[in-house]
Amino acid sequence: MYDLPYFKEKNDAAIREFIDSHPFAFLIGCGERPVATQVPVFIEEEAGRKVLRGHIMRNTDHHKVFLRNPEALVVFTGPHTYVSASWYSDPHQASTWNYMSVHVRGVIRFLDEAALAAVLRKTTLHFENHDGNSPTVFDNLPDEYRSRLMKAIVAFEVEIREMENVFKLSQNRDPESYENIKRELRKRGYEAAAIAEEMEKRTRDLFPDGSSWDPSRFLS
Repeated sequence: MYDLPYFKEKNDAAIREFIDSHPFAFLIGCGERPVATQVPVFIEEEAGRKVLRGHIMRNTDHHKVFLRNPEALVVFTGPHTYVSASWYSDPHQASTWNYMSVHVRGVIRFLDEAALAAVLRKTTLHFENHDGNSPTVFDNLPDEYRSRLMKAIVAFEVEIREMENVFKLSQNRDPESYENIKRELRKRGYEAAAIAEEMEKRTRDLFPDGSSWDPSRFLS
Protein backbone atom coordinates (compact mmCIF):
# COMPACT_ATOMS: atom_id res chain seq x y z
CA MET A 1 0.00 0.00 0.00
CA TYR A 2 1.12 3.55 -0.81
CA ASP A 3 2.46 4.48 2.62
CA LEU A 4 2.91 8.25 2.84
CA PRO A 5 1.51 9.99 5.95
CA TYR A 6 -0.12 12.88 4.09
CA PHE A 7 -2.25 10.43 2.08
CA LYS A 8 -3.66 8.75 5.21
CA GLU A 9 -7.16 9.41 6.54
CA LYS A 10 -6.92 9.71 10.33
CA ASN A 11 -10.62 10.20 11.02
CA ASP A 12 -12.02 6.78 12.03
CA ALA A 13 -15.58 7.92 11.31
CA ALA A 14 -14.61 8.88 7.75
CA ILE A 15 -12.99 5.47 7.20
CA ARG A 16 -16.08 3.69 8.54
CA GLU A 17 -18.32 5.82 6.32
CA PHE A 18 -16.16 4.91 3.31
CA ILE A 19 -16.44 1.17 4.06
CA ASP A 20 -20.21 1.44 4.57
CA SER A 21 -20.57 3.36 1.29
CA HIS A 22 -18.49 0.90 -0.76
CA PRO A 23 -19.40 -2.58 0.54
CA PHE A 24 -18.67 -4.46 -2.71
CA ALA A 25 -15.13 -5.45 -1.76
CA PHE A 26 -12.35 -7.68 -3.09
CA LEU A 27 -11.88 -10.74 -0.83
CA ILE A 28 -8.37 -12.06 -1.46
CA GLY A 29 -6.65 -15.24 -0.29
CA CYS A 30 -3.46 -17.07 -1.12
CA GLY A 31 -2.82 -20.73 -1.79
CA GLU A 32 -0.67 -22.19 -4.55
CA ARG A 33 -1.85 -19.16 -6.49
CA PRO A 34 -3.67 -16.05 -5.30
CA VAL A 35 -7.47 -16.02 -5.52
CA ALA A 36 -9.96 -13.18 -5.32
CA THR A 37 -13.67 -12.63 -5.52
CA GLN A 38 -15.89 -9.56 -5.16
CA VAL A 39 -18.69 -9.74 -2.64
CA PRO A 40 -20.75 -7.34 -0.51
CA VAL A 41 -19.17 -7.17 2.95
CA PHE A 42 -20.41 -5.37 6.06
CA ILE A 43 -18.42 -4.24 9.08
CA GLU A 44 -19.92 -5.08 12.47
CA GLU A 45 -18.86 -4.58 16.07
CA GLU A 46 -19.73 -6.94 18.91
CA ALA A 47 -18.17 -7.94 22.22
CA GLY A 48 -15.25 -5.60 21.63
CA ARG A 49 -14.46 -7.13 18.25
CA LYS A 50 -14.63 -5.63 14.78
CA VAL A 51 -15.46 -8.11 12.04
CA LEU A 52 -16.38 -8.15 8.38
CA ARG A 53 -19.21 -10.48 7.38
CA GLY A 54 -20.43 -11.69 4.02
CA HIS A 55 -21.00 -14.87 2.02
CA ILE A 56 -19.42 -16.74 -0.90
CA MET A 57 -20.20 -19.78 -3.02
CA ARG A 58 -19.20 -23.13 -1.57
CA ASN A 59 -16.57 -25.38 -3.15
CA THR A 60 -15.08 -22.64 -5.32
CA ASP A 61 -11.38 -21.91 -5.57
CA HIS A 62 -11.56 -19.12 -2.98
CA HIS A 63 -13.60 -21.22 -0.54
CA LYS A 64 -11.09 -24.09 -0.77
CA VAL A 65 -8.10 -21.76 -0.41
CA PHE A 66 -9.47 -20.22 2.79
CA LEU A 67 -10.09 -23.68 4.25
CA ARG A 68 -6.34 -24.31 3.88
CA ASN A 69 -5.06 -20.81 4.64
CA PRO A 70 -7.40 -18.53 6.62
CA GLU A 71 -5.33 -15.36 6.16
CA ALA A 72 -7.50 -12.88 4.26
CA LEU A 73 -7.15 -9.45 2.70
CA VAL A 74 -10.29 -7.40 2.02
CA VAL A 75 -9.97 -4.34 -0.21
CA PHE A 76 -12.61 -1.61 -0.34
CA THR A 77 -12.27 0.80 -3.25
CA GLY A 78 -14.03 4.01 -4.21
CA PRO A 79 -13.94 6.54 -7.04
CA HIS A 80 -10.61 7.20 -8.74
CA THR A 81 -9.29 9.41 -11.50
CA TYR A 82 -6.27 10.48 -13.51
CA VAL A 83 -4.71 13.80 -12.47
CA SER A 84 -2.69 15.62 -15.13
CA ALA A 85 0.44 17.47 -14.06
CA SER A 86 -0.57 20.12 -16.60
CA TRP A 87 -3.00 21.32 -13.91
CA TYR A 88 -0.18 22.02 -11.42
CA SER A 89 1.33 25.45 -10.89
CA ASP A 90 4.57 23.78 -12.03
CA PRO A 91 3.52 21.34 -14.79
CA HIS A 92 7.00 19.94 -15.50
CA GLN A 93 6.60 16.80 -13.40
CA ALA A 94 4.86 13.46 -13.45
CA SER A 95 1.10 13.13 -13.61
CA THR A 96 -0.62 10.86 -11.08
CA TRP A 97 -3.83 9.14 -9.99
CA ASN A 98 -6.15 10.12 -7.15
CA TYR A 99 -8.11 7.40 -5.37
CA MET A 100 -9.38 6.09 -2.04
CA SER A 101 -8.86 2.58 -0.74
CA VAL A 102 -9.09 0.71 2.58
CA HIS A 103 -7.25 -2.60 3.12
CA VAL A 104 -8.33 -4.91 5.94
CA ARG A 105 -6.32 -7.95 7.01
CA GLY A 106 -7.49 -10.69 9.32
CA VAL A 107 -8.35 -14.35 9.75
CA ILE A 108 -11.42 -15.71 8.03
CA ARG A 109 -13.69 -18.34 9.51
CA PHE A 110 -16.81 -19.89 8.08
CA LEU A 111 -20.09 -19.69 9.97
CA ASP A 112 -23.11 -21.90 10.59
CA GLU A 113 -26.51 -21.86 8.88
CA ALA A 114 -28.08 -19.48 11.40
CA ALA A 115 -25.30 -16.96 10.77
CA LEU A 116 -25.76 -17.41 7.01
CA ALA A 117 -29.45 -16.56 7.35
CA ALA A 118 -28.54 -13.44 9.33
CA VAL A 119 -25.99 -12.35 6.70
CA LEU A 120 -28.47 -12.88 3.84
CA ARG A 121 -31.21 -11.07 5.76
CA LYS A 122 -28.95 -8.08 6.42
CA THR A 123 -27.63 -8.00 2.85
CA THR A 124 -31.02 -8.15 1.15
CA LEU A 125 -32.61 -5.62 3.50
CA HIS A 126 -29.68 -3.22 3.02
CA PHE A 127 -29.81 -3.23 -0.76
CA GLU A 128 -33.61 -3.18 -0.85
CA ASN A 129 -33.48 0.05 1.20
CA HIS A 130 -34.80 -1.77 4.29
CA ASP A 131 -38.11 -2.45 2.59
CA GLY A 132 -39.34 -5.51 4.47
CA ASN A 133 -42.13 -5.99 1.92
CA SER A 134 -39.77 -6.46 -1.03
CA PRO A 135 -40.26 -9.94 -2.52
CA THR A 136 -36.50 -10.48 -2.81
CA VAL A 137 -35.74 -9.87 0.88
CA PHE A 138 -34.45 -13.11 2.39
CA ASP A 139 -37.44 -13.77 4.68
CA ASN A 140 -39.89 -13.32 1.78
CA LEU A 141 -38.27 -15.91 -0.47
CA PRO A 142 -40.08 -19.27 -0.87
CA ASP A 143 -38.93 -21.86 1.67
CA GLU A 144 -37.86 -24.38 -0.98
CA TYR A 145 -35.84 -21.79 -2.88
CA ARG A 146 -34.23 -20.50 0.32
CA SER A 147 -33.23 -24.03 1.30
CA ARG A 148 -31.55 -24.69 -2.08
CA LEU A 149 -29.82 -21.33 -1.99
CA MET A 150 -28.31 -21.87 1.43
CA LYS A 151 -26.85 -25.22 0.45
CA ALA A 152 -24.80 -23.49 -2.26
CA ILE A 153 -23.27 -20.69 -0.21
CA VAL A 154 -21.51 -20.19 3.11
CA ALA A 155 -21.25 -17.21 5.44
CA PHE A 156 -17.90 -15.97 6.67
CA GLU A 157 -16.45 -13.43 9.04
CA VAL A 158 -13.03 -11.84 9.04
CA GLU A 159 -11.88 -10.64 12.44
CA ILE A 160 -10.08 -7.36 11.75
CA ARG A 161 -6.46 -7.43 12.85
CA GLU A 162 -5.09 -4.61 10.73
CA MET A 163 -6.67 -1.79 8.75
CA GLU A 164 -4.79 0.56 6.42
CA ASN A 165 -5.97 3.24 4.06
CA VAL A 166 -4.88 5.52 1.27
CA PHE A 167 -6.98 8.58 0.54
CA LYS A 168 -4.75 10.06 -2.14
CA LEU A 169 -6.39 13.39 -2.93
CA SER A 170 -3.57 15.76 -3.95
CA GLN A 171 -2.89 16.71 -0.31
CA ASN A 172 0.76 17.34 -1.26
CA ARG A 173 -0.03 20.14 -3.71
CA ASP A 174 0.11 23.91 -3.23
CA PRO A 175 -3.19 25.85 -2.98
CA GLU A 176 -3.14 27.00 -6.62
CA SER A 177 -2.59 23.48 -7.94
CA TYR A 178 -5.20 22.06 -5.58
CA GLU A 179 -7.87 24.46 -6.83
CA ASN A 180 -6.91 23.84 -10.46
CA ILE A 181 -7.20 20.07 -9.96
CA LYS A 182 -10.66 20.37 -8.39
CA ARG A 183 -11.87 22.61 -11.22
CA GLU A 184 -10.59 20.29 -13.95
CA LEU A 185 -12.00 17.17 -12.30
CA ARG A 186 -15.45 18.74 -11.96
CA LYS A 187 -15.47 19.35 -15.72
CA ARG A 188 -14.99 15.63 -16.34
CA GLY A 189 -17.92 14.48 -14.21
CA TYR A 190 -18.60 10.99 -12.88
CA GLU A 191 -15.76 9.55 -10.77
CA ALA A 192 -13.54 12.56 -11.41
CA ALA A 193 -16.22 14.86 -10.02
CA ALA A 194 -16.65 12.58 -6.99
CA ILE A 195 -12.93 12.90 -6.27
CA ALA A 196 -13.21 16.68 -6.62
CA GLU A 197 -15.95 16.68 -3.98
CA GLU A 198 -13.77 14.64 -1.63
CA MET A 199 -10.98 17.14 -2.17
CA GLU A 200 -13.36 20.02 -1.47
CA LYS A 201 -14.19 18.54 1.96
CA ARG A 202 -10.50 18.74 2.87
CA THR A 203 -9.66 22.19 1.51
CA ARG A 204 -10.10 24.10 4.76
CA ASP A 205 -8.05 21.62 6.81
CA LEU A 206 -5.24 21.59 4.25
CA PHE A 207 -5.06 25.35 3.78
CA PRO A 208 -6.70 26.89 6.86
CA ASP A 209 -5.58 30.43 6.02
CA GLY A 210 -4.84 30.05 2.33
CA SER A 211 -1.21 29.31 3.12
CA SER A 212 1.04 26.85 1.37
CA TRP A 213 0.93 23.14 2.09
CA ASP A 214 2.78 22.26 5.30
CA PRO A 215 3.86 18.56 5.34
CA SER A 216 4.87 18.69 9.02
CA ARG A 217 1.18 18.65 9.96
CA PHE A 218 0.92 15.07 8.68
CA LEU A 219 3.97 13.64 10.40
CA SER A 220 2.68 13.48 13.99
